[in-house]
Amino acid sequence: MNPRQACLNCIARQPAAPFEAALWVAAEHDPGVTPAQLLSDLQTLQLTVSAGLPLLPVRELAQPLLRKLNALGYAQDEFHPLRPDAALLHKVLTRKRGQPLALGLLALELARRLDIPLVGVNFPGHFLLQVPGADHLLDPCGGRRLYPQDCRELLARQFGTGMELRAEHMATASAAQMLQRLSRNLRQLHSSQDLYMAALKDAERVFELGPATAADYLARAGLYQRLDCPQAERFDVEHALLLTDDPVQRLRLAERLQGLPGAVQRLH
Repeated sequence: MNPRQACLNCIARQPAAPFEAALWVAAEHDPGVTPAQLLSDLQTLQLTVSAGLPLLPVRELAQPLLRKLNALGYAQDEFHPLRPDAALLHKVLTRKRGQPLALGLLALELARRLDIPLVGVNFPGHFLLQVPGADHLLDPCGGRRLYPQDCRELLARQFGTGMELRAEHMATASAAQMLQRLSRNLRQLHSSQDLYMAALKDAERVFELGPATAADYLARAGLYQRLDCPQAERFDVEHALLLTDDPVQRLRLAERLQGLPGAVQRLH
């Protein structure tokens, strides 16, 4: 079984296994990655974290778990520009640095093993965690509690003051949504390093994990353009045109299609 199919199988499993799926994403980019070995090696970290947790009800152990990980050196990768290592889990486990989503996936796996209730939250620009039913969210990069006002401030730092906090920003993320977000992150990070074939793998995985957006089609179209695949680029631009409601973007996409092979030629 190839890494892509193994990843998808982890998502289809009941219950889903997002951490293992993310390891298979890493294996798709690095044939030297052995997910089964990494899952086994995680037992050592699990024992270390477990030994450092206070004697509290399990519902109160999520924040101590995140703080313990931070005390062990796991923190947000602040390197600029950010590299794919910040999202590839085998690199995150080695370097102890990663994007919030990567650190969140690690925390969710440890919480699962320790029977600590914890779910992912697809907050825009910064993946978060939550104990089901709690009145606050948790930052996977250290365990800080975030209440609605904190979330508004985080949103403003990421996108400016014009973006309002909405209910969907606080929604629980499914395993497929987390892996789709991871794939989008990797698509961007590989593209920024001019690793277009690697980015194309991530772009294709986005489509296999759930509904794609106009932005997803345009991102893949941009990769096809870089790789000199005009017919594939046309296919994605056409689909982006069907999905977008922005009249300005629709005009630009229509003009872009006219410059690609396969455009309908007008007779004069």
